[in-house]
Amino acid sequence: MGAGIMINASTSSCGVLPGLNGLLSRYAESMLWLARYMERIENLARLMEVTEAFVRGPDGQTGWDSIIQINSDEVAFYALHTKATEADVLAFYITEQANPNSIKAMAHAVRENARSVRPLISTEMWAHLNMFTRWMLDLQFADIRLDSLSNICNRLKQECQTHYGITEGTLYRDQAWLFYMLGKQLERSDQITRLIDIRYHTLLPHGEKAGSDLDSSQWASVLRSAAAYHAFRRLQPVTTTPENVVGFLLKNEGFPRSLATSLSTFDALLAMLAAHKSLRRQCIPVQERAAELRVTLQEQTAQDMIARGLHEYMQWIQTQIHHIQNDIAAAFWPPAAPLTPPPLSQTQTQTQTQTQTQTQTQTQG
Repeated sequence: MGAGIMINASTSSCGVLPGLNGLLSRYAESMLWLARYMERIENLARLMEVTEAFVRGPDGQTGWDSIIQINSDEVAFYALHTKATEADVLAFYITEQANPNSIKAMAHAVRENARSVRPLISTEMWAHLNMFTRWMLDLQFADIRLDSLSNICNRLKQECQTHYGITEGTLYRDQAWLFYMLGKQLERSDQITRLIDIRYHTLLPHGEKAGSDLDSSQWASVLRSAAAYHAFRRLQPVTTTPENVVGFLLKNEGFPRSLATSLSTFDALLAMLAAHKSLRRQCIPVQERAAELRVTLQEQTAQDMIARGLHEYMQWIQTQIHHIQNDIAAAFWPPAAPLTPPPLSQTQTQTQTQTQTQTQTQTQG
């Protein structure tokens, strides 16, 4: 890991990439995963907060198990816990480092990736990430009382948003920035499809009719989980239907977290990367797969997706996103052995575990 350089050895003896600046492969990887983990932490914080306040299952109880389903963590969770209680789910996703999707585990990954790219990021970025990750790593289960969960989630969200602001204002616009932004958009695409896939099929309790007060409130929780509630209400001040919500989160090009916006931005960033002639060939497989995703999204309405099978379509998109990540890795930081896609249900956990090991190796090296 880290030995591969994004340029043919014959064209450069110093192992760097020409263009806006020279970029080692390990730096590109760490920038991409730094962005993905920060985005994932914010999404998880919002998901926990919204679930506690709004999400209810068929029995009227808080739907903590939906967080496990959205993150495809059923196997990992039930290997450590017997039941999806509030205490167990919160411990699993905040303090248990055995779970690579927990706040603590992701804080460690963020810290190691930031340390790896310390020569590239601004002093302000490093100082904030250093303090933020230290606070996350110091969190204990005793800190997670019911009356303080909202405070913890709010701080997580605010610190992530502060990081985005510092990054926007201080990170130099070169290839390191491009890989950071690619990671951010890739993670947003993955998270929004996971949210829609699980919540669409589990929201409506048995016996409730579509359009009921409970139905509307639960769809509002989907919007809040994606930070989309107020943006959606600007376009749909009265009517909240499954088709409207799905269409907004997948196809609206004015909302920054929609799938359409994330894929469009991702495509534009790839074009900027491919503008460096030495990178054009490496970018082609990723561009082709991203273009296929955008075409399938543009050619369908929300009603079409639901009628043809929303679950199957979301699963297909998640598989393609996993392939895109593998395509990027194969092109810019090729491993010693070929990448083998894991089963979809294991994608997040397995990818995170590999990356944590890699970033730790980079730092120690």
